[in-house]
Amino acid sequence: MKEKAAEPCDVVCVASWNADLVSQVARPLARGETLMASAFSISPGGKGSNAAVAAARQGARVALIARIGEDDFGRMGLDLWRAEGITTTHVERVPGERSGVAQILVYDDGDNSIAVHPGAGAGLGARHAQAARELLAGCRVVMASCEVPLEATAEAFRLARRGGALTLLNPAPARPLPDELLALTDVLTPNETELAALAGPDGDGSLDAAAVRLMARGAGSVLVTLGAAGCRLYQRGRAPVDLPGRAMPVADTIGAGDTFTGALAAALARGEALPEGMRWANAAAALSVTQHGAVTGMPTHPAVAALLAA
Repeated sequence: MKEKAAEPCDVVCVASWNADLVSQVARPLARGETLMASAFSISPGGKGSNAAVAAARQGARVALIARIGEDDFGRMGLDLWRAEGITTTHVERVPGERSGVAQILVYDDGDNSIAVHPGAGAGLGARHAQAARELLAGCRVVMASCEVPLEATAEAFRLARRGGALTLLNPAPARPLPDELLALTDVLTPNETELAALAGPDGDGSLDAAAVRLMARGAGSVLVTLGAAGCRLYQRGRAPVDLPGRAMPVADTIGAGDTFTGALAAALARGEALPEGMRWANAAAALSVTQHGAVTGMPTHPAVAALLAA
């Protein structure tokens, strides 16, 4: 892929994209069971795309590295990103391939279950990061999730580090991570379940032990999201920092973790220290659960500032 002139940006996201097919049902389904849904919608999704939108709404200049199908769902993504002011120079559109899809069941209590097929995103690789080397060299934060191939993330993080950018990895869905990638990660943002899976069976099962183990393998810091309980930050040589959650009326929790990641990236890009960035991200995620859908509830920078001031 030929390098194109890079537009100035603060945050680059190595992004997954999919259309969310969302059904509202009373409760989780048993194996072989059929339930009638009370509502259905199709909306933008993908952890990378969601986090990019969240960062843009927090005032960051955001660019994507992504791969999508040349289909209706792919066009949905492009329309969304352009509406949010996100740079799409390094989004590859592939004829003959389908864009990613997520089938989501949202339960009456606001929780959810998700099955994702990455579609064209599965073909994202190191070459896409290399084609965007100028973009990566000039940004402040590069973020990714485990919905994209690890080789694309690793190469993007290598190039970003050379330019002095911070790297942020949301390890969802959880999968084994090589030490090489952990060593390229400045901030790792798992939830409790992902943290336990990444740390492995050894140890006492505590959050502290799991986070320390991942830092020993190379991660610069570990910021664990705890849902309604808030989050906990681990940094080398410092005591853990706890931040309580906020009591909010919950419509659904889709996209809350992505909102946290994107808001954190935006805060770090504007120069906030990690504990202060965590505070912004925690507040943004709390606001996101008050509306349905991954993108609909993502707050603006003024909305987060108002919540923190209150």
